[in-house]
Amino acid sequence: MENINLKVLSFSKNSQKIINGTEISENLKLQVKNEILSLKNKINRSPKLVVILVGENPASKVYVGNKQKTSLEIGIQSEIIKLDENTNQNELINIIKKLNVDANVDGILVQLPLPKQICELEILKTINPLKDVDCFHPENVGLMLIGKPRFLPCTPAGIIEMLKQKNITLEGKNVVVIGRSNIVGKPLALLLLQNNATVTICHSKTKNLEKLTQKADILIVAIGKANFLTKDMIKKNSIIIDVGINRIDNKLYGDVNFKDVFEKASFITPVPGGVGKMTIIMLMKNTVSAYKIHNKII
Repeated sequence: MENINLKVLSFSKNSQKIINGTEISENLKLQVKNEILSLKNKINRSPKLVVILVGENPASKVYVGNKQKTSLEIGIQSEIIKLDENTNQNELINIIKKLNVDANVDGILVQLPLPKQICELEILKTINPLKDVDCFHPENVGLMLIGKPRFLPCTPAGIIEMLKQKNITLEGKNVVVIGRSNIVGKPLALLLLQNNATVTICHSKTKNLEKLTQKADILIVAIGKANFLTKDMIKKNSIIIDVGINRIDNKLYGDVNFKDVFEKASFITPVPGGVGKMTIIMLMKNTVSAYKIHNKII
């Protein structure tokens, strides 16, 4: 019991190390809510986000529920279209096409992953790029690549915002990203470069991973392996961003072994209460941007 109390005291004394995504996102939610109230005076309707959920994936259902909850809290109309696991690709495409031309719909999001009979790329290409609030459409990815983004991908944008809110500069920093997915790793590396960081991307085929991670000023882990990163893999006073959400025995774990790494890091994000909260508020910001585009305010 004594050891446990010492650990609790240690975490409490060093709580300034924790980059609190819940706290940051709550402040941003208030800003977005006030912007929507102001815009409604000009446009005379609220922004609308439609989320399509195919199947019964438990994690997806939780994510979609959280998105709807946040939408309603800040004044965004929220609609969830739930489809059967056996829905075919053409049925989904036809639903998206109807939403594409609906003047009252500002944002369209198809919750991933999709069942195996549906090609994700074909679905993402079908969404009107002006309503692609996840920033997955090839056109929006291309605009981001050349530094002229219409929207920013939600999780990478949320990470950049977290660092800015903590006054952590990226310029000149050596940043290592573990993970190369189209959703997080690749777009995040691009945004880091655009903020003048020096970026290394690591993945399952990377050799001597620890030699790279031990040199990182900022280490971002997005590989989906619970407690993967340990203190022997990082240098002292590095900044640790944990993107992982792994559910084991009804508990959530990040990709970082938080307790093991905590004392050695200068800043660290928790799971839950870290990057996930920022992802949702960035989605809300993208929905408001789409709303402004449709109403020719920007």
